[in-house]
Amino acid sequence: MKRTLSLLLTAALALSLLAGCGPKNPPAGASSSAPGSSSSQPDGSASEPGGNASEGFTLPKVMVLSGPTGVGAAKLMADHEYAVANSPEGLGQTPDGKWDIIHSVEVVTDNAQVQSALVNKDVDIAAIATNSAANLYAQSDGAIQVLAVNTLGVLYILEKGDTVHNMADLAGKTLYAPSNTKGANPEHILNHLLAGTNMDLAEVNIEWLTPQEITAKMTSSDSGICMLPVPAATALLVKDSGVREAISLSDAWQDLEGSPLPMGCVVARTEYIEENPLGVEAFLAAYEASIDYIGDPANSADASALVAQYGFAPNDKVAARAIPQCSLTFVTGQEMRTMLEDYYTILFQAEPKSIGGGLPYDSFYYGVD
Repeated sequence: MKRTLSLLLTAALALSLLAGCGPKNPPAGASSSAPGSSSSQPDGSASEPGGNASEGFTLPKVMVLSGPTGVGAAKLMADHEYAVANSPEGLGQTPDGKWDIIHSVEVVTDNAQVQSALVNKDVDIAAIATNSAANLYAQSDGAIQVLAVNTLGVLYILEKGDTVHNMADLAGKTLYAPSNTKGANPEHILNHLLAGTNMDLAEVNIEWLTPQEITAKMTSSDSGICMLPVPAATALLVKDSGVREAISLSDAWQDLEGSPLPMGCVVARTEYIEENPLGVEAFLAAYEASIDYIGDPANSADASALVAQYGFAPNDKVAARAIPQCSLTFVTGQEMRTMLEDYYTILFQAEPKSIGGGLPYDSFYYGVD
């Protein structure tokens, strides 16, 4: 189910902003308004000139991962940057005339950084791996909720050669896999798909290496097989024309399970959700629009430039090829819950600790009664 801001909510949000009772925090990076600005409030909040800052919602501080999980936020980040640059007094507007609805946004490289920031209340909304979200929910006694699935499968088996066309073909071969994914979603996904072929997992020799080591091995030899996520997989394909995409693990998962592979999601602190329902809805509408923009082939040149600009890909060329492989999506409500529960059930069977020891409770799923 794709989620859009309702007409009623849009009208309410617009009226609140025009009345000067809109978002309380100015979208000026990690700080409040510019020094000396008349819109600064004693409590660090801000409002439109003449407005009442206490009646709106608090603009969320946002954090995203540097990989594909964060790609869909690139347009949202660009709009925020524009609003900040053109509205030094605080609350500003995006290039298309809409209100900026985030306080700040930060890109980090590790799920642990996101988890820590959420627990410490340094951020309010974050893009994170789906298993990390379930883990944090369990460890924090329900301090977060999942708002939407934003990324489906982004893992690929690449080969320099032409011997691998399905998972069963990996039997008896050596597979290079990123060491930073060992014990995380990718390893569990790989093992589940291999087990689905009824082969003994020991038949595949997995070498855990850094992404840089994998790239070096693949480009310096006449043959090789590896598992990489986008955009690292894309970068290797661009760098070495002898490397080909052998298997999309998303397709393999769909064939085996008959359901999508949800790897990335957006979560928010439960406390923020309860205190700022309009803020959550405004963010979701803007974030969905950002995903739609980045994923639209008509915007390929601009989207690629933005994805590279914010460090999600090494350059425009890789970004252009990577975006279609990032499996960007926006799924909320009951469809989101069904998709995640199916996935979590499989992870629980493989390794209960991977999702915090048990399936999340109903309260984990935002917008589901």
